[in-house]
Amino acid sequence: MAANNLVSLALFAALIVGASCRRADAAAFEVGGDDGWAVPPASDGGMYNQWASKNRFIVGDSISRYNKEDDSVMVVTEDDYNNCRAARPIFFSNNGDTEVELDRPGPFYFISGVSAHCERGQRMVVKVLSQGAPPPAPPSPPSPSAAAPGASGAVLAGAIAAVATALPVIVLGV
Repeated sequence: MAANNLVSLALFAALIVGASCRRADAAAFEVGGDDGWAVPPASDGGMYNQWASKNRFIVGDSISRYNKEDDSVMVVTEDDYNNCRAARPIFFSNNGDTEVELDRPGPFYFISGVSAHCERGQRMVVKVLSQGAPPPAPPSPPSPSAAAPGASGAVLAGAIAAVATALPVIVLGV
């Protein structure tokens, strides 16, 4: 009976640790690529949203920014984003080198905290997908020799079952 409780505790602990770990394949994105986080040219006020729309963000990824001028970055609510209000940020940094972990699915709203920068286009919405989100649709249909849909899920489920079965042997040395 005590061995069963120990095994249950070990499985629970393994699940908790696994759920709290950052993805091994998490990506780090640098805002705006080579241009960084700065007031965009007057002719390109939507450049940050264009940049964000060209990338695929998943929970666990991070966004960093570095700028050479005095500036800041804020995560704000949708309403504050739409109105360029910087009074109550969810997150604020002005240290020149900032990293924001995308720790949940859904939209993240970024603005500059410097007066008038947001109004001039220094703002961005990043849409974050959950870790289990399917990849974008392939550009062409799969070949007839491709594995049946759902096969990779079955393989993953089998692998998890095998690890769960072997865990008592590993933990208890049985």
